[in-house]
Amino acid sequence: MSASAAQTWHHGLVARWWAEFNLDGPEIEFFRSFVESGQPALDAACGSGRLLVPYLHAGIDVDGCDISPDMLARARERATREGLDPPNLYAQALHELQLPRRFRTVIVCGAFGLGGERDHDLEALRRLFEHLEPGGTLVLDNQAPFAQPGLWRYWVKDERQELPREYRDEGDRRVTGDGSELELRSRILEVDPLAQRCVIQMRAGLWEDGQLVGEEEHTLAMTLYFTHEIVLMLERTGFVDIELRAGYEDRMPTSDDDFVVFIAKKPSVAG
Repeated sequence: MSASAAQTWHHGLVARWWAEFNLDGPEIEFFRSFVESGQPALDAACGSGRLLVPYLHAGIDVDGCDISPDMLARARERATREGLDPPNLYAQALHELQLPRRFRTVIVCGAFGLGGERDHDLEALRRLFEHLEPGGTLVLDNQAPFAQPGLWRYWVKDERQELPREYRDEGDRRVTGDGSELELRSRILEVDPLAQRCVIQMRAGLWEDGQLVGEEEHTLAMTLYFTHEIVLMLERTGFVDIELRAGYEDRMPTSDDDFVVFIAKKPSVAG
């Protein structure tokens, strides 16, 4: 199945929103310790460079890949604007990954399950395994399905009768660096608890001088994974020594944690 079959919304105005407003978060420092101690590194599904660009500033040998050329263009623009050398960026889906070198560390932050195809996710883990050096480390995070109350309620049959939802009249509107405004509105179209899959639609609007001058609509499909499912998938694709962390702290997760981080090793070559 081709990358075009994956449903994501990280394009056009949505990519611009990510580049303008999604710039910080605890993930940056948490993942940094892994890429610093294991280079070269790959920021898989790097988006607009939220993690990648700070790591490049730190002199870390890190490449990036993403399914969205628009997101990569934003990452490249930011690196140039901040005086960095052009990074190695590849427009590839994780389940089709084929890069020219191997890595000591691969990180996947906020991306596993996006696209909504379970076979893609399993193949993505196989490809990431192949792209690691022997003894290399994969660090991957996942938000627990029950940590998303707006979606979790629709696992109940009677609640799903409300779907698809309508857009709200007003969304989240913010002023960009050039003075224009971006607004995002989203709605839930579908939740399938058997497949553990949901489909969400995003409408992005561009406003200038109080007038709507551009509008786009994109659809995101996601497969929602529980913690022990991912452990089994990692084991199935060859990873060993799998450890869990509460995101994004150095402790074991509990049922009260929204995010879990998986740290998994590719076996070292014997001898």
